Amino acid sequence: MENLSYYEILEVTRTADKTTIKKAYREMAKKYHPDKNAGDADAEHKFKLCNEAYQCLSDDKQRGIYDRYGKEGLQGRGSSRSSGGFDDLGSMFEEMFSGFGGGRGRSRQNPADIEKYSLDMNINMQISFHEAVFGCEKEIEFSYKNACGDCKGTGAKDGKLATCKQCGGQGQVYMKQGFMTFSQTCPVCNGVGSSAAEACTSCKGAGYKEVKEKVTIKIPAGIDSDNRLRVSGKGNIGKRGSRGDLYVTFSVKADKHFIRNGNDVYIEIPVFFTQAVAGESFKIPSLTGELDLKLDIGTKDKQHFTFRGEGIADVHGHGKGDLVAQVNITYPKKLNDKQKALLKELQDSFGIEESKPHEGILDSAIDKMKSWFK
Repeated sequence: MENLSYYEILEVTRTADKTTIKKAYREMAKKYHPDKNAGDADAEHKFKLCNEAYQCLSDDKQRGIYDRYGKEGLQGRGSSRSSGGFDDLGSMFEEMFSGFGGGRGRSRQNPADIEKYSLDMNINMQISFHEAVFGCEKEIEFSYKNACGDCKGTGAKDGKLATCKQCGGQGQVYMKQGFMTFSQTCPVCNGVGSSAAEACTSCKGAGYKEVKEKVTIKIPAGIDSDNRLRVSGKGNIGKRGSRGDLYVTFSVKADKHFIRNGNDVYIEIPVFFTQAVAGESFKIPSLTGELDLKLDIGTKDKQHFTFRGEGIADVHGHGKGDLVAQVNITYPKKLNDKQKALLKELQDSFGIEESKPHEGILDSAIDKMKSWFK
């Protein structure tokens, strides 16, 4: 992005008018603003480039110099702008970011109403391939947060809070960079604007106590890794007694024989080369029992045979996937004299033209090659 022109940074054409440039800048500034990308150094750098581009292109004089001479033409000329330019940029940011922490005049919640933790919570659970395919019931034990009754969830002794000394009760701290003022959540009070005058002895200032609980959940057939199951009303409990939800995120163990791809299941079938040549039939395992596999005469290595509807049931009830049998042809590592003789007899029975297809092709290639050196 650093090597792009100011027009490319704001994603506008060189003929764009001021309204278009301003609109493009607003969108880019919202996207990369530090308040929305906390800790993202790349986003912060892009935000600075957007500011630099807008500062130039929104001023007719600077834009004219830039269009003729590029960035080099602006060097040494300062960054003086019309007085209205700075006011316009400042008011723009007040408008854009007043809703999520950038504006000084925004209204804040009562500190007593702000939760110190999310009411919804997540736990991870590993299940076997079989349990995921067919569904099951599981009892899980977990710990949830319950707001401390002695301090009413504030973490302060007797619930008494004092104004945060770091931010003066604003919940935000501000820093200036050039003509811009940036705000971020106060690191001391985490945006509440107040902190405990003295830590609660019951919860040691945490604002909550952890409680263990057991619950039995029904895992639906077809669940897959990274799927989540919501258990309503089993999350953390807040200051006013409201309780969030518990989310269970699954990871499924790999199976020794079956490989899952969405709702389809793959299984590798080792086949001796004579079976593939003859097109034999035999039984193979499936998720629900056995299936009859009929090989084609001359089946190729890695060839797939698909059994419709023999895969995994969709967790949302949209039918079932397929079972795909992949043939892996194996060959003998050694041959005794008798086996060599039998193979030669078999090869000869097909005749020269069929059993040695390479001869005609290679002979003509060799003759052509020889002609190159005459």
